[in-house]
Amino acid sequence: MRRWLTGLAAAGLLLGLVTAPASAAPGLTATFTKVSDWGSGFEGKFTVTNSSGSALNGWTIEFDLPGGFSIPTFWDARHTGSGQHHVFSNPTWAPTLAAGTSTTFGFNGSPGNFSGIQNCRFNGDPCDGGGGNPGAPSTPGTPSVTGTTGSSISLSWGGSSGTVTGYRVYEGTSVRATVTGTSTTISGLAACTTHTYAVVAYNSAGESGRSASVTGTTTGCPTAGGRGAPYLYMGWGDPPAVSSVMSATGVRWFTMAFVLSGGGCTPAWDSTRPLTGGVDQQTINSIRAAGGDIVPSFGGWSGNKLGPNCSTPQALAGAYQQVINAYGLKAIDIDIENSDEFENETVQDRILNALKIVKQNNPGIQTIVTFGTTTSGPNFFGNRLIERAGALQANIDVFTIMPFDFGSSNIYNDTVNASEGLKNKLKSVFGWTDAQAYQHMGISGMNGLSDQQEMTSVATWTQIRDWAKARGLARLAFWSVNRDRPCPGGGVVSNCSGIAQNNWDFTRITAGF
Repeated sequence: MRRWLTGLAAAGLLLGLVTAPASAAPGLTATFTKVSDWGSGFEGKFTVTNSSGSALNGWTIEFDLPGGFSIPTFWDARHTGSGQHHVFSNPTWAPTLAAGTSTTFGFNGSPGNFSGIQNCRFNGDPCDGGGGNPGAPSTPGTPSVTGTTGSSISLSWGGSSGTVTGYRVYEGTSVRATVTGTSTTISGLAACTTHTYAVVAYNSAGESGRSASVTGTTTGCPTAGGRGAPYLYMGWGDPPAVSSVMSATGVRWFTMAFVLSGGGCTPAWDSTRPLTGGVDQQTINSIRAAGGDIVPSFGGWSGNKLGPNCSTPQALAGAYQQVINAYGLKAIDIDIENSDEFENETVQDRILNALKIVKQNNPGIQTIVTFGTTTSGPNFFGNRLIERAGALQANIDVFTIMPFDFGSSNIYNDTVNASEGLKNKLKSVFGWTDAQAYQHMGISGMNGLSDQQEMTSVATWTQIRDWAKARGLARLAFWSVNRDRPCPGGGVVSNCSGIAQNNWDFTRITAGF
């Protein structure tokens, strides 16, 4: 691209627009030049000069672009951006700028007909090396984040010398707060949003240089893969209004069941509902609009599953990828059960190899496998699944056991014993410590009565939650939100727990994981 631009420049495009360097400490300047402009874009270059008498250990150039302009590519520097505010710093391979030398970096901008940068700062001072407005206060100290909530970020900073009327806190080119002291709280922010701020002092002579910037993020972010994510299904069981459940319990993640085969190797919800455009997508949209997210679960105990229908790991990974692409997922759960998947060694290996491909093609995605257990830990097929995950280097993030329908006489004790058995197996296969093994484990229970009439009460689920939380387990789920309603004496049904409880008790407990 840069070589092509040079050719365009030679053909007579607008060249050489130079913005006078706007301060750093004396002897440090940064000068912007528009190298070329071809109407739909432009090339910009900065010359960073150290004319002082000593080496400069690290440099940062900050500036703002006019509204509507962006920087899609850059070279010879590191870059971060927030809205119209852009920050470039020395490349890692050139940390020092020697006295009496210069360096350059560049970028392509969009669109064209660019008039110039704004508010240029070199290590916090104006880029012309003149030290800012005569009579203005000195540059404030670097701000720090002193607290965050779901709607605010609190800051403090070191005061400026000289006559100070007050301080302005900038986000890009916008003033977010004006105060007389050296701290403030920026309110009215959205949950789980990131903001970058810098501070200037001012008096009647004008503003000081801009401080170095600080970045903070409001709370309320869902965890990467949904640490507390109960199962929810839309095809049966009187599905509840998710926004009401979220509001009542604080839960933010759900495990959505189940993605099955819609025919061959094509994914569909419960084999019958479309992957997108139906009630499942409407529910996911509602969850995300309320600040939450989902993990889709593939498989389950029954139904026409993708694992046996997709003939190769590559084809199965492609089916998983369709769902990942459809919903921009952060995690997927493979609920591997029954003789067609869990007890079929060929399909086990196919699933693990498919997940390996998914991890390679989607950096950062979390992969979860969920499977049954005995009261003392994984059975033969569970042990095999873990061993093959290690041998195939499938890079599974979370191994989740389902401690129910396993002949339990005491759900809490048997859940703990089964989890410790899983931990020991993970340590043996992967060489992990106790703490590392716990971080790769999950528990997925069944609230109220299980199919075998095992009983998990509200109090017992609280104990299980607290045990898992204290050990840093990666995931806690249960079957299911649809059943998280009272019906004492009602037996094992799809829309209530079979026990006395309040609506959403188990969901509320899980949200505290």
